[in-house]
Amino acid sequence: GTFTVDDSYDSWMDVETLNSLRFEQDLYEGGKHKKRNYDIFPSRRMFHQEGKEERRSVADPLDDASFFFFVRTLPLEVGKEYPFEKYFDPDANPVVIKVLRRETIDVPAGRFATIVLQPTIKTNGLFSKDGHAEIWLSDDDRRILVQMKTHFSIVSLVLQLKTATFGGEVIPP
Repeated sequence: GTFTVDDSYDSWMDVETLNSLRFEQDLYEGGKHKKRNYDIFPSRRMFHQEGKEERRSVADPLDDASFFFFVRTLPLEVGKEYPFEKYFDPDANPVVIKVLRRETIDVPAGRFATIVLQPTIKTNGLFSKDGHAEIWLSDDDRRILVQMKTHFSIVSLVLQLKTATFGGEVIPP
């Protein structure tokens, strides 16, 4: 049989601090629908999940998506692990970013020199500690997401870059 996944993640973040301000998950997985909305208040170090009590957060809180933008700013040395206590829900910390290797890969958008990362978050999402996720970022100043693979529960997912446009300049497939 088939297992259908149609997940949507929306993140509102401060463009200067990258702090999360709102995070929405709309998840359809195997016929089950879950919707979670979070409002995050960095100045008060609090967050509120819709329908629940407000809870304590962390300094400079990040969600799944804003974490990705934050990771792109790191030095990312092969063989190093970068642990962070920045996930907005403290129960999911630490988030650990392992830099596994450098690798040149081919995707529909072309051939890219990449840095391969393994992120783990103590949640049951794409980067859960029970799964195994790898992210390929371009090994240049742009650090664009070229490929992502993740395995969790009974599902494997592969995402690949098809095209990229930078200020009007298109990198053809």
